Amino acid sequence: MPTEDWEIMIHQIKAPRKELPPLKLRQQDCDRLGQLAEAAADTSPVAEFLAREIDRATVVPDTELAGIVCMESEVVFRDDATGQQKRVTLVYPNAADIDAGRISVLTPIGAALIGLAAGQTIEFGTPTGGVKSLTVLEVSGPA
Repeated sequence: MPTEDWEIMIHQIKAPRKELPPLKLRQQDCDRLGQLAEAAADTSPVAEFLAREIDRATVVPDTELAGIVCMESEVVFRDDATGQQKRVTLVYPNAADIDAGRISVLTPIGAALIGLAAGQTIEFGTPTGGVKSLTVLEVSGPA
């Protein structure tokens, strides 16, 4: 392979990913999610991702939640690769029920959605090594 091709390939690998969107977390969610991420660190591969999201979020008063994905929020999001839209409620692991549309914050999608607002897009790594992109379309609640 010519040197120019290698340089292009290396540039593509090192090129920065899309910048992460700003997040907001309610104080009560931040505290409880931090404890959950710490407790699940040894058993859940998503706990580290959740902890990073908590660390980079701006913490807001519990009363400031309009339009922010928080615990017990109902969220409509789009999978940007497929265009498919889903409506889910973000819950703690013990309340998760996929059939009822209740997804755990300790899933990759749940951890990616927390703290986003309508119109924001986030890219994140999947357990299979791929990259997924989601866009929040609507937020209501908490339920």
